[in-house]
Amino acid sequence: MSAIVDLRSDTVTRPTAAMREAIARADVGDDVFGDDPTVQALQTRMAALAGMEAALFMPSGTQSNLCAMLAHCGRGDEYIVGQLAHTYRYEGGGAAVLGSIQPQPLSQDARGQMALADIAAAIKPNDPHFARSRLLCLENTWNGQIMPHAYLAEATALARRHGLSCHLDGARVFNAAVADAGERGDVFAAFARITAHFDSVSVCFSKGLGAPVGSMLCGSAELIARAIRVRKMVGGGMRQVGLLAAAANHALDHHVLRLREDHALAASLAEGLAGIEGLSVRPVDTNIVFADVADGRGADLLAHLKARGILATGLIGLRFVTHLDVDADGIRRTVTAVREFFAAGVKAPAAAARAATGPY
Repeated sequence: MSAIVDLRSDTVTRPTAAMREAIARADVGDDVFGDDPTVQALQTRMAALAGMEAALFMPSGTQSNLCAMLAHCGRGDEYIVGQLAHTYRYEGGGAAVLGSIQPQPLSQDARGQMALADIAAAIKPNDPHFARSRLLCLENTWNGQIMPHAYLAEATALARRHGLSCHLDGARVFNAAVADAGERGDVFAAFARITAHFDSVSVCFSKGLGAPVGSMLCGSAELIARAIRVRKMVGGGMRQVGLLAAAANHALDHHVLRLREDHALAASLAEGLAGIEGLSVRPVDTNIVFADVADGRGADLLAHLKARGILATGLIGLRFVTHLDVDADGIRRTVTAVREFFAAGVKAPAAAARAATGPY
């Protein structure tokens, strides 16, 4: 392991040696012409895993979500979304800027859930005064928290009663599936149970699954046909992209079940940080640990950690994310450094820590 313990995000993972070999062996073609066999195989595989008709490989989760929203909605339509959801807050307003689709953001609870009554109240009547309510967007996991099946079922059923479609930003949906399946359950069956609630789902390969880049949008054949056109318009058509699809396919084969290791390390980190006076640790479901510093020294703590070769972020609370490039020794170093900070009443220069950006 590197001397740096990088807990900023699971996006910092590097391709393993085996993944690099899979990339080197990939059979490729021109995917814009639809003849890259590795991409085609991956799309077929992901559609089947999600229980949907079709899938489309994308460069990023942001583009995948954007293509989904523009495929579901037209100009003057509206999507209902959480106030702090990634699709609303952290994707540059793409649906509004590029699709003239109005977001209707709603407040969320500590687990990222919008109240069902708020969703119902936000759905507009069929009246020319209002934008047309067309889509409900949910996110699972949300800040590392999993959304219960009961909530997913109730929220999506409510949306459909009012004629809305449902999209899942599932950037870390495999983390949710691993948590849902437990230690010995079928993770892919758990994944299918989650996606069954939705008309479309976006899945990232470049976070906990450890691929260098790539996401997949899954949905009906009709929806994916529309998404292909949108992807072309926003510059997402790629050529010999089977190289990247091979990395994603390797991740599905080898990195899904190992997410349990990330979850165990996150739980170990949370346990190690528990009980420190001045530090409050939020509940941990998967691979993300949030902590709040009571006296406003969060930036100083980040600088203290950085000086010891430990990287974290502080944009939306002190955040540590475990992944395949973090091991138990890195977690022990982190706990020791945090406890040292609070035990000594350390006040460190915080300028470098304040430069941390990005929620993912």
